Amino acid sequence: MDLLSATDWLRHRPGLTYPLALAVVAFTFLLRVAAGDYLSGFPFLSFLPAVLVASFIGGAGPGAVAALLSGFVVQQFFVEPRNAFWPATFGQWIGLSIFIVNAFIIVGLMQAVIVSHGRQVRLRGELNDFNGKLEDTVAQRTGELKREMAEHASAQAQVRQLQKMETIGQLTGGVAHDFNNMLAIIIGSLDLAQRRLNGKEDPRLLNSIQSARDGAQRAAVLTARLLAFSRQQPLAPEIVDANKLVGGMSEMLRRTLGEQISIEVVLAGGLWPTFADLSQLENAILNLSVNARDAMPDGGHLTIETANTELDDRYARLHQDVEAGQYVMVSITDTGIGMSPEVLERAFDPFYTTKGSGKGTGLGLSQVYGYVKQSRGHIKIYSEIDRGTTVKIYLPRHVGSGVARPAPSTKPIPQGSVEDTILVVEDDRNVREMTAESLRELGYSVLQAADGPEALNLLENERVDLIFTDIVMPQMNGRQLADAVTEKWPDIRILYTTGYARNAIVHNGVLDHGVSLLAKPFSLEQLAHKVREALNGKPPAEQA
Repeated sequence: MDLLSATDWLRHRPGLTYPLALAVVAFTFLLRVAAGDYLSGFPFLSFLPAVLVASFIGGAGPGAVAALLSGFVVQQFFVEPRNAFWPATFGQWIGLSIFIVNAFIIVGLMQAVIVSHGRQVRLRGELNDFNGKLEDTVAQRTGELKREMAEHASAQAQVRQLQKMETIGQLTGGVAHDFNNMLAIIIGSLDLAQRRLNGKEDPRLLNSIQSARDGAQRAAVLTARLLAFSRQQPLAPEIVDANKLVGGMSEMLRRTLGEQISIEVVLAGGLWPTFADLSQLENAILNLSVNARDAMPDGGHLTIETANTELDDRYARLHQDVEAGQYVMVSITDTGIGMSPEVLERAFDPFYTTKGSGKGTGLGLSQVYGYVKQSRGHIKIYSEIDRGTTVKIYLPRHVGSGVARPAPSTKPIPQGSVEDTILVVEDDRNVREMTAESLRELGYSVLQAADGPEALNLLENERVDLIFTDIVMPQMNGRQLADAVTEKWPDIRILYTTGYARNAIVHNGVLDHGVSLLAKPFSLEQLAHKVREALNGKPPAEQA
């Protein structure tokens, strides 16, 4: 620190600087008296240092006081005749004037130095402030760039994930139709075989049929999960009250998960309705709950919670395929082993599982992910090792009128009547014959057609109550056939079936309004219920 800076505090206290100026002049006077005749030829010169010191200490004011006081003291005590108030000769007037001028020059120069120093201090302070602001700006911008880079990296990762899903979806769609047709033949034939057993056969035969049927059903579930992951399963959305759904599932979950798992259900008051496929949402909650149980091998606590929430624009920017807006949230939290960041990154990948061989297909979370995305929702996992996992499902809030439908209940298999005639339209001969045989087994009269034109020709001469048609067929697809039939025979009911459908009756993953669909492969029980509902003419909301 320089001398001017060190004495800055003193210059801002006039109550001290003026007495100090007087003290400096008095001290100089004493030194001059002590010097005696040694400085007799320089009466004014010896007081210029006092003026300089006084100006340095206090600035212009104390410096001027010191200059005037010094001139008076010299005139009174060190210039002949002594004790004279005014100079006696012209030469003394010149000497006093020169002293006063020089003294005020010193005062002025010192004041200029002080002012310049003050300006320099102020500029230095402003420069320091500017540097500080610049550093803050640079740090802030650096942080923003880092966040933007992280967002960009996250977006790229999500784009890669979407591309991977699209590739799997194309592969899945390519094989799902034929694969589901084959499974439909297998499951339908096994159902018929089991139904026709009279009890006199070798008991091992029933076990073999049941084992084969179970294997076929698992294969059907596997295909359905692949379609769900790739967002190509047909959904029948409706108004859903998530509180009623979760509350109704709680007892079933307690039985499914076992006594080791304590279940807590936290339902939000005033929960908004959502628009989603009820059965798929129920499957998603069940799937996540079973995963949570598996993550707590020694038991633990499972919490299922509902809430209203809003995802803002910033959150939407950070997550691909998320629209900002209001959502209904369903979260499943466990106190299990948790997931590492590496596992968490691949949690939604199909066929990826941390379970042992034979304990999981790795499609559970993938199926939930596909269903939520297909429902225009969002799913997020939060997890820590040894702390547990939370999976949050966000489904868009439904705004509008309507009443939520309760979950479907189990009903006995309805039997048909020969008075009801069903036309089966299917290009695959084996599937067509198996379906026709299953409908006859249920008690219906059945006609068959291999394609749309053959079906239209047959309708010219036969009375038909229901057309059970495949969607993907050559020449004329199922939707085109249904449109032609409805235009000419509006009283005939239409029930679609398919192993894989896009665009014909399913748009953006949602069934067209008024459409009734039975997805392949189907069991005899599912066929019986769906046909009966279609013949009874129930509205689509009840058929879903």
